[in-house]
Order: sequence, then structure tokens, then C-alpha cells
Amino acid sequence: MGVFSFLSKDKKDKLDKGLSKTKQSVFSKISKAVVGKSKVDEDVLDNLEEILVTSDVGVQTTLKIIERIEKRVAKDKYIGTSQLNKILRDEIVELLQENSKGEETEFSTSESKLPYVIMVVGVNGVGKTTTIGKLAYQYKKLGKKVMLGASDTFRAAAVDQLTIWSERVGVPIISQGMGADPASVAFDTLKSAVANNVDVVIIDTAGRLHNKINLMNELTKIKNVMKKIIPDAPHEILLILDASTGQNAIEQAKQFSVATEVNALALTKLDGTAKGGVVIGISDQFKIPVKYIGIGEKMEDLQLFNRNEFVDSLFN
Repeated sequence: MGVFSFLSKDKKDKLDKGLSKTKQSVFSKISKAVVGKSKVDEDVLDNLEEILVTSDVGVQTTLKIIERIEKRVAKDKYIGTSQLNKILRDEIVELLQENSKGEETEFSTSESKLPYVIMVVGVNGVGKTTTIGKLAYQYKKLGKKVMLGASDTFRAAAVDQLTIWSERVGVPIISQGMGADPASVAFDTLKSAVANNVDVVIIDTAGRLHNKINLMNELTKIKNVMKKIIPDAPHEILLILDASTGQNAIEQAKQFSVATEVNALALTKLDGTAKGGVVIGISDQFKIPVKYIGIGEKMEDLQLFNRNEFVDSLFN
């Protein structure tokens, strides 16, 4: 089944608008860095390195990009500063291409894997519940039967917020309230989903427990219990990260990758930050694809991440 056809003019306009703060921040700095310079030299590269690092691209990824540009400069002998944007764009796209497992213009799942189970993880405050609601909305819009599971029972507000989203989108939710066993909620959700021929199940999980060991054990327990109903569930473990936190998002990705087998990432709140460069750093540093980006508050403002469209929008 397909989801989120990519990329209509309306979505392209939203992407451009959503990345406007990052674009203004990064490229105004680059423009200043090349003032009075006719060619890309050591000073320009030093300035570019500082700009990328302070734009939350990350030190490791920035050094890779600079090294690639240095090789281009050495090979071509002379590169004018007017060409810098195009070269930078090309090198970023190529870097992301090399470090990605590939991406689809439509999000699709095998019809043999129904219900398709998405387990959502992430710390509190990153937009986890909102992203679940937006995902549910997109699936329902395509005529899919969706069910939510409220396995974040650590916090009363989490269950309440997810219930509000289920009502807003018009999809059923399985919940047992605060303090219930999260694995039990997940088990009941999948059992109900199978009985009711549901296409997509989205399971929320706790964003914080008393310590990392508790978090790791809880997520493992939820996964193991779900496998009793659907042996290959969850099909997707989606980590939600807040792009506006910059390098902290990269640290969270490291921690959750250790805690559970994350195989997809969603970066939220890109429209409210100038730190959109973190998408480049995360895409490069983790062998986990960035699958979704959030660029607004509306239910339609969740897009599939497409590296070419993303970089084009930044450099347009």
C-alpha cells in the first residue's frame, strides 16, 4: 500500500516554507564568508566548516563535506566562489546517497504484512504523540483501517493526548490508563487489530522511565509480547526526534539505537528552527533512514523525507 505521494507543488511549497529559517541562517552566513573572495581557498573552507558545524550538521559530517570539497578544488585547480553553493549541494546529496539504504517516493508496505505494526519511541516533548496522530491521519485518508495502542502508561497525559488524537482522526484506540502494563496494552492492541482486519497499528511507548536499563527492558518486553500475536512485529520501530534540539537529537538517536532496534527516524519541528542542518548529520551518521519530517502543525504537515528534495529546497 502506498502513502504520502511525493512531491506535489503544495508539498514542495510547504517544504520550502518549513526550511526557510535554516536556509536564511546557513546561506546568509555563506554569503558573508565569500565576500571579497573570487575563489574557494583555505579561508573560505575554514569559514564554511564553522558555518556547517554551527548549523548543527555535526563535526563528523562537516569534516566529510569539507574533505570532499577540498578534493574538488585540488582536482579542478580553480573553483570560483559563485560555484560554491552548487558544489556544496552536490556533495551533500552524494554523501546522503552513500549513507542511506534508499528511499521511496511513496511509503509502502508488503500486503503480506498486515496489520503493519509501527512501534513509536522517543523522549517526551519531541512531538511523538502529534506524529502518531499525523501518521494515523495519512493512512486513514488512503482508506486504511488504523488502530492506536496507548502503551505509554508511565504518564497520564500521554494516554489522554493519544485519545484526543484518536478522536480527532477518527480511529480506534486501545488503552488501559496510567500505570497499566505497557506490554499488556500492546498485546491487546494487536489481538484486537488482527480480529478486526486492521491494516496499520501504531503503538506509542514511554518517552522516559527511571533509567536507561528500565527503558531498554520495557521496549524489549513490548516487542517480545507483540511477536506472540504477529511473529515479525514490529515491522517498523520509529524514533521521533526534535530537530530544534540540534546535536541533542543526535545524542538521543545514539541512546535509543542502543535501547532498541530503531529502523526509521522522524524529525519534527523543522519549521520552527534554524537547525535543520541536523537532518544532514543524522542521515550521515546513522545507518537508519530518516523517513519523515515534520514541517508544520497541521495534520498534512508530515512528509516523507527525500534527500534530493530536501537539499534542493535548502539551496533553492
